Amino acid sequence: MVTFHSTTRFALEQQAIELPSWAFGNSGTRFKVFATPGTPRDPFEKIADAAQVQKFTALAPTVALHIPWDKVDDYSALRAHAEEHGVQLGTVNSNTFQDDDYKFGALTHEDAAVRRKAIDHHLECIDIMHATGSRDLKIWLAEGSNYPGQADLRGRQDRLQESLQEIYARLGDEQRLVLEYKFFEPAFYHTDVPDWGTSYAQVAALGDKAMVCLDTGHHAPGTNIEFIVMQLLRLGKLGSFDFNSRFYADDDLIVGAADPYQLFRILFEVIRGGGLNNPDVAFMLDQCHNVEDKVPGQIRSVLNVQEMTARALLVDTEALRAAQVSGDVLEANRIFMDAFYTDVRPALAEWRESRGLPADPMAAFAASGYLQQIAADRVGGVQAGWGA
Repeated sequence: MVTFHSTTRFALEQQAIELPSWAFGNSGTRFKVFATPGTPRDPFEKIADAAQVQKFTALAPTVALHIPWDKVDDYSALRAHAEEHGVQLGTVNSNTFQDDDYKFGALTHEDAAVRRKAIDHHLECIDIMHATGSRDLKIWLAEGSNYPGQADLRGRQDRLQESLQEIYARLGDEQRLVLEYKFFEPAFYHTDVPDWGTSYAQVAALGDKAMVCLDTGHHAPGTNIEFIVMQLLRLGKLGSFDFNSRFYADDDLIVGAADPYQLFRILFEVIRGGGLNNPDVAFMLDQCHNVEDKVPGQIRSVLNVQEMTARALLVDTEALRAAQVSGDVLEANRIFMDAFYTDVRPALAEWRESRGLPADPMAAFAASGYLQQIAADRVGGVQAGWGA
């Protein structure tokens, strides 16, 4: 069995992965949203579910909110509720994709009144951040066009920058704006923020408190995502990850499910670039559990990130660098692959037990009876995630 060095153990102890509140609600495809017994009835119950992941893994100390899905009358009470359950409130996500006024854009819209509405929504999100103690405002824009000639591409970029400037100006001293990108959907001809370069150009023009969010499912097939990770870390503009998996498009499946080797490669570049356990680079999940139970789905997700982090930490970087410098292609690849193929699960189980955690968090949660308890206690829960 592999043995972790003290530096590896310390790195694993520091790891934190933010959970999305919406992962605990019902979600589905364009065709059907499937109900789950014990679905949260309000944001408070979403937080309680998220706290179970932290309880069994010690990997998920914060929970991201989504506005308006997580609107409450008293955000101080929600913050206190989270703290009582052993977690903190994290990133606040805006929503400008479920309102009829935003059919042809929000922050990019031709109509100044619609842009005003979208900007004001983000200003409200910043007010919520002050109440929740959140640092990051994450913006994903479902904006673009379906047909050539439909929209003024340059004009939309100009309007986007003007809108972001006003939002950015409202941020507190310790707050950040994080701009996510996605190469297509729901628009099919062009998307206003389709790639890391566009997001980088927009946030670089804003200032030091504006960063790029990289969603691992938001790339064209064949994209070398770890190269983008490297470049954004090199430029000091990688603010956060949204971890998930994809087979075909933005599938939002459990991270590491489709291509564990890709997750390993990404995490190796995170470590290489100084992004692991760096407070300026937030690890988050962005997933929809459409057919599996939500809480164990999130537990499996954070464990997948932990496992691939442990493997990436095993790469013999000195030997790898020597092989790279000497041009020994096969030796360099062997060193890399040896770390990936190392089974770290027994070592992780032993390490968890040494910290007072269950060796197998999935089995421990299943035995806890929590799912049966919430199924009996919560009747009529309709708190949804995507597809609300």
